[in-house]
Amino acid sequence: MSVRICVLGSGSRGNSTWIRTETTAVLIDAGFGRKETAERLASVGERLEDLKAIVVSHEHQDHISGLKALALKLKAPIYISAVTRRVITWDARLVVAGAFEVFTPGESFTIGDIELHPFSVPHDAADPVAFTVAAQGVKAAVVTDLGYIPEVVKQRVRGCQCLVFESNHDLDMLKVGPYPWFIKQRVMSRHGHLSNLSTARFLTEDYDGAAEVVVLAHLSETNNHPEIVRMTAAEALACRSNGSVQVDSQDGGAQVNLFERGRRSELLLARQDAPTPVFRF
Repeated sequence: MSVRICVLGSGSRGNSTWIRTETTAVLIDAGFGRKETAERLASVGERLEDLKAIVVSHEHQDHISGLKALALKLKAPIYISAVTRRVITWDARLVVAGAFEVFTPGESFTIGDIELHPFSVPHDAADPVAFTVAAQGVKAAVVTDLGYIPEVVKQRVRGCQCLVFESNHDLDMLKVGPYPWFIKQRVMSRHGHLSNLSTARFLTEDYDGAAEVVVLAHLSETNNHPEIVRMTAAEALACRSNGSVQVDSQDGGAQVNLFERGRRSELLLARQDAPTPVFRF
């Protein structure tokens, strides 16, 4: 038995994370079309046909652009909060088919042998949530699209073997970048996105160090750079335990291996144009 997790892609052009056990496979968000999702899954040895359900974090297009096509083609139920469901315009065929399962933020629900717990996060959407996922003794979290890190996030992600966490922008790059000022204000606001420094502060001060894999996600292609993200996070993790963490960069920096008290973990970056490896637990 195993739990397999893959971030199919993450960024402003699409977000989707695949989580499966031997009997159940779910997508958290559907930011890619059916063909693109199938191709990305096939590239890591997974099959879209195995999908049992789609779980929605919020209504922004980079998280739902492929939702309707996937749900219709695969007849997969859509798990969504009542508020988020109301603000999306739906294909009548999904409404007639009764394709929706409504969850309440703060209350766990199950899909097959996977338990999901949605919890509210601060973002400029109707009812945005992040998720922890538990199956076969493995706990994971997918936490993106939030302007700051409230206490509920810090508590919910404790004990995760796999942590997918936002590191959206470099503040200096954002400030001098091409975005109009009102968009810069939105991104930097408490209902925008996490900066590299905010994520680094979390990794230093509040992260419990339990994860075997940390994936930094939703990187801005305009206002961030993978090397800045990697360096900032690695330095934060290295000083998290007063220097007891040793950092060993492998594969040209694409993966950072972390060693703490004899235990190895990995730091990786999710990409917009390709999936991560499949993480097996």
